[in-house]
Amino acid sequence: MEFRKIQLPREIHTGPGIIEETGAICRDLRFKGKVLVVTGSNTYKIAGEYVIESLEDHGFEVEHIVIEKANVDTVTSIQELLTDKSLILGVGGGKVIDVAKLAGTRAGVNFISVPTAASHDGITSPRASIKNKDSSVSLPAESPIGVIADTEIIIKAPFRLLAAGFADIVSNHTAVLDWKLAHRLLNEDYSDSAAALSLMTSKMTMKSANAVKEGLIESAEMVVKALISSGMAISIAGTSRPASGSEHKFSHALDMVAPKPALHGEQCGVGTIMMMYLHGGDWKYIREKLKIAKAPTTAEELNIHEEYIIKALTMSHTIRKERYTILGDRGLTRESARKLAINTGVI
Repeated sequence: MEFRKIQLPREIHTGPGIIEETGAICRDLRFKGKVLVVTGSNTYKIAGEYVIESLEDHGFEVEHIVIEKANVDTVTSIQELLTDKSLILGVGGGKVIDVAKLAGTRAGVNFISVPTAASHDGITSPRASIKNKDSSVSLPAESPIGVIADTEIIIKAPFRLLAAGFADIVSNHTAVLDWKLAHRLLNEDYSDSAAALSLMTSKMTMKSANAVKEGLIESAEMVVKALISSGMAISIAGTSRPASGSEHKFSHALDMVAPKPALHGEQCGVGTIMMMYLHGGDWKYIREKLKIAKAPTTAEELNIHEEYIIKALTMSHTIRKERYTILGDRGLTRESARKLAINTGVI
């Protein structure tokens, strides 16, 4: 008999000012002694100092490190700092959270996610995107034992990040369609519950696209909760399939070919428009909701030349070949890629 373990956060704390309760939350989770706070140069001032002060006020011995890169070497160096720590906290954006998450997993130390922006679903997912030489790889990791998302801090991040987070949630639509396709054609394992959670999260978020506004704290609350829900769907599935399909392949390909890629969520949103077209779905609805949330829908808005969009489309099927999507095994020809981008208004 086969058994599978589903890891989900034990506690999720959201709301304005919740970061000041970090020490109390960690005490309630029964941690004590030495802890490590991983943060970035900007996020240290925005949130890291609050976290450290709160932890020290509750009797924790705190060590902190400021990182600049999310690569294998950074993960290894942080892992070496965890030999005498009971807990690691990642305070920052996606890079900080992914590095802390993977280092904690490899060291066997519990991890708490403290996001300062709501730009992608790595906040709670059991995956970490890490730079390995010239490309990023998605690696398995343990889900955080806790999440502390201060919406007062998140809403102060550049609005572009929030819109990117919205777009990353929208991309669940084509991800689930690709997953269903692989299940029907290749008998790939499929979870009805994980797919349902992922789609419900995406549909509800798109219905509230009008509520995604700059400076509105309720916007941060809505997007961050959706990203947490999306990450939990990944945990339930035991794979990133509920939130990563052909649109993510396109984004990863764009990262490889474009001199200056856009944000991950932004690229996935544009990819979702085109992949929904290939699926024969309502791609115009997807585009409309992205526009309402002020997320990019064109190459020009991504600030990426159309030639790189076409090139990325033709090579997207080569990314994670084991993951079957609407792109198939042979992918798109240059001419079909160009027509796809033109027909959907991307170029």
